[in-house]
Amino acid sequence: MALIGRLFVILFGFLAACLVAGIIVVGTVLFPEFSDFAGGVIDPDALNILLGFGFIFLSGFALLPATIVVLITEAFYIRSVLAYAIGGGIVGLACYLGLIPFDPDTLRFDGIVRRHLEIMTGAGIVAGLVYWLIAGRNAGAWREPRRPLRPPPPLPSHSPVPPHTPSSS
Repeated sequence: MALIGRLFVILFGFLAACLVAGIIVVGTVLFPEFSDFAGGVIDPDALNILLGFGFIFLSGFALLPATIVVLITEAFYIRSVLAYAIGGGIVGLACYLGLIPFDPDTLRFDGIVRRHLEIMTGAGIVAGLVYWLIAGRNAGAWREPRRPLRPPPPLPSHSPVPPHTPSSS
């Protein structure tokens, strides 16, 4: 039963991390002028549509690499925030490199834009931190046995005997 609950927590953490990464990617790639707020008002409906597409796009591309990171951290009880930040950066890097054409003759990726690479890697790092906040802090906890309940403290010697216990007279 703990495993089923853990799967829901992992799924929720993944979706929240993808939402945050989508917001970062859409905000930085499509609106580089955010650094200058004097540009005018941004239409909230257009922003909502773009964020939705960013979320769907990132969650689809990040599913396999993120699943690998989650399986490793759950299997080895890795709960370090640094491990999730590095894993998220690797997932962001893998998502970006998955979109860039690879030339097998020269063994190089063609067309890497450094700014986009930095944005995707940074979004992956932040997504890894969000995932750690939601699910990573308790990685592997579903396999640990539950702690037994402590017995209640003894009653003081001058207290009356509770009615449901037999008297020793």
